[in-house]
Amino acid sequence: MMTLPGIALFYAGMVRRKSVLNTMACVVAMCSLVSLLWFAAGYSWAFTPGSGFIGSSERMWFTGLDYMKEAGKVSVSHIAPNVPESVYAMFQLTFAIITVVLVVGSFVERMRFSAVLWFTGLWTLFVYSPVAHWVWEPGGWLAQMGALDFAGGSVVHINAGISGLVCAYFLGPRRGYGREPFEPYNLGLTMAGAGLLWVGWFGFNAGSAVASDGRAGLAMAVTHIAASAGAISWMLGEWIVRGRPSLLGLCSGLVAGLVAITPASGFVTPGPALVIGLVAGVSCYWGATGLKRLLRADDSLDVFGVHGIGGIVGCLLTGVFASKTVSGVEGSIIVQAMSAGVVLIYSLFATAIILWVTMMITGLRVDEQSEQTGLDIAQHRERLGA
Repeated sequence: MMTLPGIALFYAGMVRRKSVLNTMACVVAMCSLVSLLWFAAGYSWAFTPGSGFIGSSERMWFTGLDYMKEAGKVSVSHIAPNVPESVYAMFQLTFAIITVVLVVGSFVERMRFSAVLWFTGLWTLFVYSPVAHWVWEPGGWLAQMGALDFAGGSVVHINAGISGLVCAYFLGPRRGYGREPFEPYNLGLTMAGAGLLWVGWFGFNAGSAVASDGRAGLAMAVTHIAASAGAISWMLGEWIVRGRPSLLGLCSGLVAGLVAITPASGFVTPGPALVIGLVAGVSCYWGATGLKRLLRADDSLDVFGVHGIGGIVGCLLTGVFASKTVSGVEGSIIVQAMSAGVVLIYSLFATAIILWVTMMITGLRVDEQSEQTGLDIAQHRERLGA
């Protein structure tokens, strides 16, 4: 859960002062709503045997997640038999939360709070849960094809990245985008958030081993190496192109490295992790600058540039570097490319449909006056202190 204050601070530091509290409020509300939906249906649809496309209703409302002390009975998941299923369900909840929360960065400063809630609920149930089932449930159709995704390169980052890009197109650019400077509120908050994300990521990647063993330890090590390489790689790219490094670039680069190592963390050794981080840093720098200009989208905090591109890089390089000595499986770049493409295309169209439905229900964008005033006042009647 450390990644949640991490992403709240990371994003809040980059938006303008007048929408800092709204950005944080979105993170808290989304976390709470996703938690309830995960309890109601999301976990069951994602992580129970059903068809290759969706799980069953077996664990809706956490039915069957029992613990009976006197009988010594505790339910376990067929996916993670070494821990109680309640622990596994809560661990997977953190992935469900962070995935949709990442999308916030694409629509900051202009989306109605009510629309954020509708989008969060529909997206969690009809985008995240099915994709998680395809990739992480052993009977899922992409898992059956041999797709490798240890901790969320496609399920989390490609999924969130392309959804963020669709959101940016649907809502349109912030008023004044490209014509006036958008000064970030406090990059010190962004740096603090990046630090929390860095630590929290060890839980995602090492925790995905669902055991305290050598594979978990190696996953933690390669995660740190890739994050460090991503930060240095982005910094050097920015230094060459712009003539100077920046704190924001370093923070963005380390997140890019974390994103790219996510699918590979349980399958690679330290050497390939270094390569993955270096490639991710420069690729995501291009994604957040050159590609962003080509796409002409106000993806405000570079959700697609960092998470979409980083997720794609990580998924493909997992196919190149996955080591049989680490995990007992070898990667296929063809299967990895197919898996990444399927998730990207499904998420693109499903997100567009969900945004259209949300627009019909409550509208998507705040009015011009609210945007000029700032969403802290317009949506919450709250003001950031001095």
